[in-house]
Amino acid sequence: MTRTAMKLTMSVLLLAAATAFAAPDQPNVILLVTDDQGYGDLQAHGNPVIKTPCMNKLRDESVRFTDFHVAPMCSPTRGQLMSGMDAMRNGATAVCQGRSMVRPDIRIMPQFFAEAGYATGIFGKWHLGDSYPYRPLFRGFQEELSFRAWGIPSLAEHWGNTYFDPWFLHNGVEKRYEGYCTDIFFNEAMKWIEKCRAEKKPFFLYLPTNTPHSPDIVAEKYSAPYKGKGPAGFYGMIANIDENLGKLEAFLKEKGLRDNTILIFMSDNGTQSAQAMEIFNAGMRAQKRSLYEGGHRVPLFVRWINGKLRHGSDIPVLAEAQDVLPTLIELCGLKAGDATFDGVSLAGLLTGRQESIPDRMCVVQYGADCGKGAAAVMWGKWRLIGQSHLYDVTADPHQDRDVIAEHADVARKMRDYYDKWYAESKRLFDKPRDITIGSDAGNPNTLYASDWDGSYCDNQHGLSTGGRGCWDVIVDRDGTYEFELRRWPESSGKTLVGASNPEKPKGKGARQIAKAQLLIADIDRTIDTGPKDACAKFSVELKAGKTRLTANLLDAEGKIITSAPYVKAARR
Repeated sequence: MTRTAMKLTMSVLLLAAATAFAAPDQPNVILLVTDDQGYGDLQAHGNPVIKTPCMNKLRDESVRFTDFHVAPMCSPTRGQLMSGMDAMRNGATAVCQGRSMVRPDIRIMPQFFAEAGYATGIFGKWHLGDSYPYRPLFRGFQEELSFRAWGIPSLAEHWGNTYFDPWFLHNGVEKRYEGYCTDIFFNEAMKWIEKCRAEKKPFFLYLPTNTPHSPDIVAEKYSAPYKGKGPAGFYGMIANIDENLGKLEAFLKEKGLRDNTILIFMSDNGTQSAQAMEIFNAGMRAQKRSLYEGGHRVPLFVRWINGKLRHGSDIPVLAEAQDVLPTLIELCGLKAGDATFDGVSLAGLLTGRQESIPDRMCVVQYGADCGKGAAAVMWGKWRLIGQSHLYDVTADPHQDRDVIAEHADVARKMRDYYDKWYAESKRLFDKPRDITIGSDAGNPNTLYASDWDGSYCDNQHGLSTGGRGCWDVIVDRDGTYEFELRRWPESSGKTLVGASNPEKPKGKGARQIAKAQLLIADIDRTIDTGPKDACAKFSVELKAGKTRLTANLLDAEGKIITSAPYVKAARR
C-alpha cells in the first residue's frame, strides 16, 4: 500500500470510528509531557535508584504502550504531538535555525479542542516558535503560562531568568512568579482547572514541564537523596515532578474530576543524562539525540476511568507521538474535518475494541537539514538505522548485532518505503515557515535568532559570537514599518557594543559595533550607531507580501560582525 493510500485509509477509519464511539460527557484531557526523561528514568520501569511513587501508581492504573516513539529532541516531538504529522511534513524538525515551527496552515491539537467548545490551556514549555503567528495564543490556546525557546536560560528568554522566581509569559505579558518553575506550572494549572470547573467547561490542559532538562537545578531536598548514587540534580527534578503529579491527582479527586479526565503521561525524548543512561536505560542503547532506541522510545501511560479503558495492561504495538492527536479526536468525539494525519487512532486498542492496527512503517528523522538517509525506519521488531544497519529489537534490544546481511529483503522493503516517504516529505519540508509582521494580532512582533534560518544561535552564550541568519517574513499590509535591531535582549539593558558584564565593557562579548544594516524587500539601508545605543532604529515603507529580513551589525569599515539576534518590527 502506498503512503498516500494508507493515509486516506487511516482518515476513513478515524472518521468511522469517531461516529461509532460516543464520548461520555466530553471528557477533560490532561497531557503531561516531561522534558528529557528517558524510558529508564522511572522506578516502575526497573530503575534501581530513583523513587517515583506517583508515576508508578499512575502507570499501574493506566494502559501502557511499551513500544511508543517520539523524536530524539524537543521541538520535533512537540510538533508531531500537536499536529499528528511527521516532523518533516509539519516543518518543525529541529530545536532552532528556523526549524522549530509547525506551519501555521496546519491545524493543531488545541484548535481541535477549542472548536469543540473546550477551554484550552498550556502551562509549561512550548518550543514551537516565539513570534506571531506561532505563539500558543495564536495556535488555539486560550490560556498561556510559558516561556520562550527551549528553556528558561535560552537566548530568547528574559535576561537572567532562573528556575526559582522566574519570569513567565502569561497570555503574552511577562510577569514574575514566586517559587520553583515546575511547582508554578502545576499550581497555576490547577487554579485554571478550578476556573474551568466553576464555568462548567470541559478543559484540555497541555502541561509540558521544562524539567528534567538541563541545567539540573532543583531544591536540595529533592536532589540530596541521590547524591553519591547518581545524577542528583537530574533525579531530583524528576522527584519534584513526581511530587507535583501526586498533588495534581489529589486535586482531581477532591474536585470530582479524576474519573472523567483523560490523563496522558509521556516524555519528549530519551534521557539527557549520560550517567542516568549508564545506571539504567531499560536495556536500550544510547540517549537523547540518537536514532537508536534509547533516543526515542519513551513511556506512554493513558488513564480514563469513565472511558473503561484496558487499565493495568501493556500494549506492545508500535506507536508514535503522531498517534496521540487522532486518538484524542476519537476518544473525545472531536471533529477532524478535512485534516489528515500521519498518525493513527489508538482508541480501539485502548478500549479493547481491536487488538491491533494496520501494519505500518514509521520514520524517525529530525534536524535542521534532514538529509536523505539520516533516519531510523521502524517496522514491527525491525529498526533500519541510516539505511545500512538493521536490528531486531525483540532479540537484540540493545541493538548490538547488525543483521542486515541475513535479512536483506527486510532492509530492502524498509529502504523502499523510506525513499517514497522522503520524496513526499521533502516537498513539505522545503516550504517556508513565514513570520508575519504588521498584523493587528501581532504588532509589534519580535523575531529571535533561535527562529532564524542560519547558524546555530539558541543560547545566551551565542550572543557573544558572530551568528548569521535571516527570517522569511510576510509583510501583512502596506505601511510604515519601524525596526529595532538589538544584540542583547531588551530586558538586559545592554548596549550594542557591551559585554556580558556591563561593568567590563572590554570583557567577554564586547564588540566594536559602529553601524547597523537592514535588508528587506528592495531596501538595503545602513546607519551609524553610537557606543551608548542599545538598539539601531530604522523606519521604512513596505508593500504587503512575502520577503526576507536580514539585520546585521557592522564595524566602522562596514564589515559584518554578527546578525542582530533580536529584531522588533512594528507597523505604524
